[in-house]
Amino acid sequence: MRITIKPELYRLSVRNPLHWLAVGFGSGLSPKAPGTFGSLAAIPFYYLFLQWFSLPAYLVILVVAFFLGVWACRSAANAIGEHDHGAIVWDEFIGMWIACIALPSGIVWMLFAFIAFRFFDILKPWPIRWFDENLSGGFGIMMDDVIAGIAALCVVQLAYFIF
Repeated sequence: MRITIKPELYRLSVRNPLHWLAVGFGSGLSPKAPGTFGSLAAIPFYYLFLQWFSLPAYLVILVVAFFLGVWACRSAANAIGEHDHGAIVWDEFIGMWIACIALPSGIVWMLFAFIAFRFFDILKPWPIRWFDENLSGGFGIMMDDVIAGIAALCVVQLAYFIF
């Protein structure tokens, strides 16, 4: 099997830490479904690192990762020459981690958070679509996934409360 890299991605540099972060440590370079692969790649970071923090520390890490992502996504988008290229997936990492705030224990809940986040991220119902269409730069790249993550978080927490 031969993997073809899109020509615009040759403008990225894996030596540039901002570009490497923006493409989710390489997960966004998948030729098919890079957003899904980026969301999946966020899961091990949650299980190995993030889940062990208190809620306040977790939120601080998310805020720092968000602002770092604004910078990284803007840098990668400028290099590629396209506002929100599919290879830029750090926003999916942040969205997934938001969906996992206070996540109940168990793989079923992680699977549910993943499916809920992908649902909102792909379909982009209002207000997610508004953020996607009306904000630009690194902030715009990040915000629609933040809102999708919040929507997924609400669905997961509501399901946990009910069940």
